[in-house]
Amino acid sequence: MASGDTAAATGDREGAPVPFGARDGLHYGLLGLPLAFVALPLYVLVPNHYAREFGVPLTMLGAVLLGARLLDAFIDPLIGRAVDRWFARSLQSVLRAGAAAAVVLAAGFALLFFPPVRDVQAALAWAAVLLVLTYAAYSTLSVAHQSWGAMLGGDEARRSRIVAWREGLGLAGVLLASLAPTLLGLPATAALFAVLLAAGCWAWSRSQAPAARPLNAPAHALWLPLRRPAFRRLLAVFMLNGIASAVPATLVLFFVQDRLQAPRSLEPAFLGTYFLCAALSIPAWLALVRRIGLARSWLAGMALALAAFIWTLQLGAGDSLAFLLVCAASGIALGSDLALPSALLAGVIHDAGDRGRHEGAYFGWWNFATKLNLALAAGLALPLLELAGYAPGAREPAALTALAVAYCLLPCALKLLAAAGLYLTLIRPEGPP
Repeated sequence: MASGDTAAATGDREGAPVPFGARDGLHYGLLGLPLAFVALPLYVLVPNHYAREFGVPLTMLGAVLLGARLLDAFIDPLIGRAVDRWFARSLQSVLRAGAAAAVVLAAGFALLFFPPVRDVQAALAWAAVLLVLTYAAYSTLSVAHQSWGAMLGGDEARRSRIVAWREGLGLAGVLLASLAPTLLGLPATAALFAVLLAAGCWAWSRSQAPAARPLNAPAHALWLPLRRPAFRRLLAVFMLNGIASAVPATLVLFFVQDRLQAPRSLEPAFLGTYFLCAALSIPAWLALVRRIGLARSWLAGMALALAAFIWTLQLGAGDSLAFLLVCAASGIALGSDLALPSALLAGVIHDAGDRGRHEGAYFGWWNFATKLNLALAAGLALPLLELAGYAPGAREPAALTALAVAYCLLPCALKLLAAAGLYLTLIRPEGPP
């Protein structure tokens, strides 16, 4: 029997959350591993794959990525509302909907990388359709999974631990997704993704179950999160910080191949170091949360990211070792971005009195913001780079300078604004720790 059938026995009760141990974390968090294949790695691989394999111009590719992401982003709040209704019906309804989404997701992921056409326009059309399909299935599964974790509740340390299991295993997925295409090839990577997705859904069905409450809000509850000032403040910081991360994620392979002129064999080392350091850093971030709290720990992560990443502006051809060190330090900072904001969101939901009823609506808007960040990064950075004279394979100094500015200075400026917003809106009003 799945744990969803025993929610009343195993779920979180107000004031008395049940223990959340390693086995609980593995059962709940394992689905984060395959879902991570559709997050940053897919967004890193798709632009480079279509630009180099099919000769798609960056401006056209950026427009397709922007349009697909925007369409996907705008349906996320509706998906969140549907998830809330599934939770109100039963936990089994949530799991069944998740399983259906997983089937569509596995098929869309595989087909995206193997278009049956070579023509530029046809390849673009294929990418647009498959991106929308893949991202819609991903949204359904991830919003349901995130909502499930937020409904488990608890104090800051417990919420951080729940999110850390999901994001930590997600980072293992990011690392695997970054290495698999090079080591195994794209066909084997797609098959591996499907197997891991099935395993993740099975484990989720046996995870600790939340105690959902009936959904008795009218349809306009879709907009309820945006009426909460605490959520709006957190969402603004999250978006600024997210764009700061999305721009270099979109441009990293171009930077490595053209600015650093590093051999292709080093690409897995760069990406692997970045994501491995992020995964290994999560226990340290959780320990810091216990000492200074969630918001201050996230601010420390932003400061570390700025201190590490600004040095990429000075890097050029042959500076692979220096870039590897930057990847390690900025990867440690990434651990805070992945483990802490969602835990802060769970606290906002609890403090607003919406836990157990409206997690889907909150995470629908949260994922809307995440995808809008990625859409803006691809839709703006790629065309602007082309206007500045950069194209894949460029070696002209002016083009490489434009690439370095887009890859380094723009993200650092956005990260600084996010840090200021976090301090002014979430930390300073609280006073000393």
